[in-house]
Amino acid sequence: MTRAFNFCAGPAALPTTVLERAQQEMADWHGKGLSIMEMSHRSKEFVSVAEKAEQDLRDLMQIPGNYKVLFMQGGASSQFAMIPMNLLRGKSKADYINTGQWSKKAIAEAKRYCDVNIAATAEGSGFCSAPAQNELNLSADAAYVHYCPNETIGGVKFDYIPETGDVPLVADFSSSILSEEVDVSKFGMIYAGAQKNIGPAGLCVVIIREDLLGEAIDGTPTMFSYKVAADNASMYNTPPSYSWYLAGLVFEWLKEQGGVAAMAEINQRKAKKLYDYIDGSGFYANPVAKNNRSIMNVPFTLKDDALDKTFLAESEAAGLLNLAGHRSVGGMRASIYNAVPEAGVDALIEFMAEFAEKNS
Repeated sequence: MTRAFNFCAGPAALPTTVLERAQQEMADWHGKGLSIMEMSHRSKEFVSVAEKAEQDLRDLMQIPGNYKVLFMQGGASSQFAMIPMNLLRGKSKADYINTGQWSKKAIAEAKRYCDVNIAATAEGSGFCSAPAQNELNLSADAAYVHYCPNETIGGVKFDYIPETGDVPLVADFSSSILSEEVDVSKFGMIYAGAQKNIGPAGLCVVIIREDLLGEAIDGTPTMFSYKVAADNASMYNTPPSYSWYLAGLVFEWLKEQGGVAAMAEINQRKAKKLYDYIDGSGFYANPVAKNNRSIMNVPFTLKDDALDKTFLAESEAAGLLNLAGHRSVGGMRASIYNAVPEAGVDALIEFMAEFAEKNS
């Protein structure tokens, strides 16, 4: 079997060695005679898998002891509602920074529960940049400040962590978690859908400071309470156990690669190669401000968009999959997450060069 290079934005590429190990353990996990997906989530075997996954994530991200790590269902989209439900804590306002599609969705959901102050927006740049710190109009009475450090669709990345004073900073790290080091202590809460850099869809990781637990608004469903999740070790109900297990395998793989710092070096190198080629090609273009270019999601356009369908057909035939841009913006997008090897980026650049030469 030959593995293609998968540039999908999510569900995204998983490390081949992780898939192979999961395949080996599929029918018989560690000699138990059953698959881990058939196992009780309360068994000592699965609890050991869950606890190791959490500890490995804590090690990788150097998560302080006063933060809870939750493994939840519903993806990042459920968090859009759960955040105001849990973090308003008697206040009626929250600040949001709008840098694209996922910011917009978070804002729309938050408006169901509180007054939303748009602290800054990148609409004026066509969502091709991120607002600077001095452009943020933050509210002194906000319950929290929410932003998306890396917008998957537009390929826009903040090049700084917003300073919010005593107001908790909440961040949607779905498409950039574990891609480079981050100081968790600067955040009240970090959350990330798993299907980009952690594992398969169906799981969302929440990292939340303990002092933010326990003040959910009246009427919050039990399943939507972070405190309930924390008090029950993410097992108030049956969790997405197989996704949790696979996430644990990915965390082990990341440790074997040298951890987040080592992955960041590789990711920077992959992104630089691709951006340097695009910028120098004369055939392709990237619209994002250079200081805000994502190292995970690289959108690009062709000189003539009439060639888009041909590009996609030929790239797929060459084993380069899922390069179509998001339906809301068109063009192309290469998502080069941790599990996309450098050889995949090299193969993509080689294909792009050949395609440009044929069609110039």
